[in-house]
Amino acid sequence: MEFDWNNSPFDVAGSLTVTEIEESFEDPFAVRLMPDSTRFSVQARYFNLGRSAGGVGLFSVYRTNGKMIRVVLARPFTELEEYFYQRRLNQALSA
Repeated sequence: MEFDWNNSPFDVAGSLTVTEIEESFEDPFAVRLMPDSTRFSVQARYFNLGRSAGGVGLFSVYRTNGKMIRVVLARPFTELEEYFYQRRLNQALSA
């Protein structure tokens, strides 16, 4: 998976590192969603909920052309996102 970090639309020098963000996409239990809101209809954007190798839960909004991923926003999980991720993880492990 290739990432495009040129002219990133958010500050990647904040509390999260580029490595953590990339690792959250490599999480085998990551949850990827396509929003059904018209707000995202002009340019397809997707959501990723995954954990970095260090265990940091990250919510990311991204777009892709199938070869390159461009992260538009990344931040730590909220409580609700943590719950949703954990629930999906438990479902996957019990199947």
